[in-house]
Amino acid sequence: MKRRTFLQSSAALAAVPLLRNTPPGATLALGASHAPLRVNGARLNGWLAKFDSVGRTPTGINRVAYSDADLAGRAFTLDLFREAGLNPRIDTAGNILGRLDGTDRSLKPILIGSHVDSVTDGGNFDGPVGSFGAIEVARSLREQNVRLRHPLEVVVWTNEEGGTVGSRSAIGHITPADLDKVARSGKTIREGIGIVGGNVAKLSEAERKKGDLACYMELHIEQGGLLEKAGLQIGVVEGIVGLRWFEVTITGFANHAGTTPMDQRQDAMLAAAKFAVAVNEAVRSVPGRTVATIGRMVVSPNTTNVIPGQVVLTVDLRDLDAAKITHFTDRFAQIGQEIGTATKTTFDIKQSVDTAPAISDPQVMAWIDGAAASLGFTRQRMPSGAGHDAQEMSRIAPMAMIFVPSVGGISHSPKEFTKPEDVVNGADVLLNTVISADRAST
Repeated sequence: MKRRTFLQSSAALAAVPLLRNTPPGATLALGASHAPLRVNGARLNGWLAKFDSVGRTPTGINRVAYSDADLAGRAFTLDLFREAGLNPRIDTAGNILGRLDGTDRSLKPILIGSHVDSVTDGGNFDGPVGSFGAIEVARSLREQNVRLRHPLEVVVWTNEEGGTVGSRSAIGHITPADLDKVARSGKTIREGIGIVGGNVAKLSEAERKKGDLACYMELHIEQGGLLEKAGLQIGVVEGIVGLRWFEVTITGFANHAGTTPMDQRQDAMLAAAKFAVAVNEAVRSVPGRTVATIGRMVVSPNTTNVIPGQVVLTVDLRDLDAAKITHFTDRFAQIGQEIGTATKTTFDIKQSVDTAPAISDPQVMAWIDGAAASLGFTRQRMPSGAGHDAQEMSRIAPMAMIFVPSVGGISHSPKEFTKPEDVVNGADVLLNTVISADRAST
C-alpha cells in the first residue's frame, strides 16, 4: 500500500465512533461482561503518518539511537505523552515513562510500550506501532473516563535496536563493558544515555525488581509473514526465541591453486561450504521451529589463485525450546569434527552470544486471546523469531506480546508496512487486554 493510500485510510477511520461515551467527569464502571472498548484509530494512524518523516532519508528511516533523528523522534513522542496527559519523565537509563494512576495504591502497575529508534535504513512501524499504540490506549482510557484499579505505565525504551539497552538497564543487566560499546550513531552507550537525558552514574535508579510490576505487554508488528499468509488478524506471542551465536574458525593450508592436486588439499573454503550445507540439513531434518543461519563468511587469503587457508564464519541459531538449542549446539560441534577429519582441516567453534528463550505468561496470553475474541478478531499463537524489549521484561514480570501482520513479511526495510486497520486492531486488543489484566490481577 502506498503512503498516500495509508493517509487516506487513516482519514477514513476518523468516521469510526468510539464505542463508549460517558458524561464529562463520570467514571465508567466496567462489569464482568462489558462490551469491548476501542481506541481512536484515526488519531493513532495519524501519528504514525506524521512520524514517517522523522529520520527519513532516500534510503529509509534512520532513527538510530542517540542520533539527531532519534532525538527528534523522542521529542515527537514526548509531545504525544503530554497530549495524553501522561506527564512524561526520563529515567536514568534514558527511557521515557508516563503514568495513569489507579484507584488502588496497593496494586502494582501494568506496564505497556515499545521503542521508537530504528535500524539503519529501516521502516516506520517496527517500534512506533507499539509505542504510539500504548500512548493511545492510555489516552483513550482517560477520554472515555475509564479508571483502572492498577496504575498504568507507558514506556518507550531507549536503544532497543542496539541491544535492548533501555530494557536491560531496567532489569539491571547492563555492564560497564556494555556502556563502552559504540552505537550506530558513533556515540558510546555511555555518551548516548547522557545525550537523551539519562545519567549513567545513577543507572541503578532505573532498575525494576522482580515483583514490581503486575505484568508487561507489548504490541508489535510481526516482522514476518505468517499472519498475512494465514489470513489472520492477531498473533498471540507464546514467547521470544532463545538465541545463540557462534564464530567458527576453519583452518586448512593455503597453497597454489594450480600446482596442488585435488587429493592433497586442505581447503578451508571447501570445509566451510560442507559445514554450511550440513547445518542447514541438520536443522531441516528435525521437526519444529528451529532456524539456523550462516550469515557472514570471511575467507583468507581471499585470492583467485590460492587455496583458502582459513575461513571464519558465523552461525545464528534460534528456537523457543531451550533443549533444541542445546541439541543443535552439540550437533554443530559434531558436524565440524566430522568435516574437519574428512577435509584435513580443523574447526574451532566459539559461542559469542547466548540469550535464553523468554516464555510468555499463560495468563497474560489468555487475556490477549480473550480480548481478541471479544473484538471478533481471528488469531493464532506463535513464537517471535526476533528479539524485543519484552524478552528482558519477562525476567522480572509476567509478559506477553500482541502481533499484527506485516505486509509481505517485510521488516527492517524501507518497504516495511502494516495496514492502518491492522494497527488499530492491535491497539484495540491491547486496550481490552489492559482492562482484563486490571480486573483479574493483584
